[in-house]
Amino acid sequence: QVQLVESGGGKVHTGGSLKLSCAASGYRSSIYCMAWFRQVPGNDREGIATIESDGSTSYTDSVEGRFTISKDNAKDTLYLQMNSLKPEDTAMYYCAAETKTMGCWIPVWETDFGDWGQGTQVTVSS
Repeated sequence: QVQLVESGGGKVHTGGSLKLSCAASGYRSSIYCMAWFRQVPGNDREGIATIESDGSTSYTDSVEGRFTISKDNAKDTLYLQMNSLKPEDTAMYYCAAETKTMGCWIPVWETDFGDWGQGTQVTVSS
C-alpha cells in the first residue's frame, strides 16, 4: 500500500493563500490517480481536485479558478495551491491515491481510492 502524509495546513484570513503538500511513499506500482478531498464535521467527504498520471486535472466548481493541483514526480509529492481562500473553504483536507485505472476526474468518491493521508486542517477566518 501507499503511505501518504499531508502538510501545509493552517489558519489564514479571507483572500489569503496556502499550499498543501502530500508526500507519497511505499508504493510498488505507479500511482494512476491522486486527489484532494475536504471534509467538515457532519458533512460528506468531498472530492475537490484530481490529477491523473498523465498530468490531466479536474476540479469541482467551488474551487475552479482558485485552486491548482500539481505533482512533482521526482519528489513523489502532490500539491494543492489554494488562492483567494474563503471561509467556506474551512475543512480538513485529505490526499488520496489509487494505483488501478479508474475514472480520475470530478466527481470522485472516497471508495475510488485505496490510500489516504491523515489530513491537514485549513481554517479561513471571516
